[in-house]
Amino acid sequence: MTMIDAGRAGRGKTLFVVIVLAVAVVTAGATALLMNIAERKQEEHSPYVLLKPVTENDTDPATWGVNWPRQYDGYLRTAQTTRTRFGGHGGSEAMPAEKIERDPWLKRMFLGYAFSIDYRDRRGHAYMLADQEATERLSKPQSGSCLHCHASIMPLYRELGGGDAMKGFESTHKLTYQEVDAKLHETGHAHPVSCVDCHVPNTMQLRVTRPGFIRGIQALAASDAEVPHLPSIQEWRAGSREHPYDPNVDARRSEMRSFVCGQCHVEYYCSTKMPLTFPWGKGLKVEQVEAFWNATQFPDGERFFDYKHAETGAPILKAQHPEFELWSQGIHARSGVSCADCHMPYMREGATKVSDHWVRSPLLNINRSCQTCHHASESEMAARVDVIQQRNHDLLQRAAHALMDQIDAVLKAKADGATPDQLTPALELQRQAQWRIDFIAAENSMGFHAPQEAARVLGEAADLARQGQIAAIGWRTVAAK
Repeated sequence: MTMIDAGRAGRGKTLFVVIVLAVAVVTAGATALLMNIAERKQEEHSPYVLLKPVTENDTDPATWGVNWPRQYDGYLRTAQTTRTRFGGHGGSEAMPAEKIERDPWLKRMFLGYAFSIDYRDRRGHAYMLADQEATERLSKPQSGSCLHCHASIMPLYRELGGGDAMKGFESTHKLTYQEVDAKLHETGHAHPVSCVDCHVPNTMQLRVTRPGFIRGIQALAASDAEVPHLPSIQEWRAGSREHPYDPNVDARRSEMRSFVCGQCHVEYYCSTKMPLTFPWGKGLKVEQVEAFWNATQFPDGERFFDYKHAETGAPILKAQHPEFELWSQGIHARSGVSCADCHMPYMREGATKVSDHWVRSPLLNINRSCQTCHHASESEMAARVDVIQQRNHDLLQRAAHALMDQIDAVLKAKADGATPDQLTPALELQRQAQWRIDFIAAENSMGFHAPQEAARVLGEAADLARQGQIAAIGWRTVAAK
């Protein structure tokens, strides 16, 4: 063999070794990829391992966190400080800032009601019970109904009702806040709204548990109010109606992703004269809810009101936090976008798809909350929202200014000798104007959930307040009739 032939043979062996090694590497890589795919598929089919069974009485989210650590990790993050331009907790204070100090007209609007004492910016879900227990509003008598939306209270309802949660729920308005809160602590259920309130134990299927919501949504379904954003109610109405609408049976899963939030982020009556009530029997629009309250009487026959204004004596309707109601009038609701789609958007961990349980403003998570549907940059999306919220804020301030002028006119009329009968038209207009202002001010999106609806409501509010101002100025005309 010549030297040339030997060189060729050596190069051939080297090439062979290289090829064998390359094939081995590719084979190993392909095997690893196939194994990874198989593992991810297995993850997808088994999104959790039930290490610890949970029951209806497990209200501590940490217990559920053993089985669902991803969701529990998100829940824990709701204790972190978050803030947007028009909402949230700045984080530098021991407690959130007072809204009634930032906007003094709020304090005056609420005179005669505990919100004039203490009304603060919101914090995350992890604080929803602790902040309520700490509020100075408790210096005035408060009903046990208030815990309906701030605590994981269903086991206590069952205990108070002898196994019947609805019966227990109906009894709590007769108890003081302190009495019900003490029972929560005694029974070990003093936790904020928890996993068990929105999920079936062991399966994690979405459900609603709150008696107030169940009664309210049944009343809405039984009404003739238009609900284009809730197709399951339309389907139920077209059926036999043999049984009341049951959201846990009749609702679509996409609707349940809003219903679980609508258990608490709503308008309701929460005081001592009757059980907590969701006012949806005539519809969800501001004037439909107002009509429901106007048609409601307390057990003693007195016309419904939340409080009487300390300066004017007007019988006022106090809005709570009607996010569900305002959302229902917006384009997102009409397009089938749920609360969870924006505030708890899906995310991937490995092959597992979960809802982000760090419930927060979509503005803090634009990529997953907004850009799944809107193909614009994050800065563009943030700018669009800012324009909407700024315009709503400006309209809100104008309407509030008109209301303050109306109250001033009523006080002057009183000082000039006007009687309660002569001021009745002005006070009725105050009730209507203040209801609309509060409906938007108490709603936690600064108008974003339904911008055109919010603008309509605030426009009406300003008009009604100015009408009330004129009525107060012209009280002598009422006397002459």
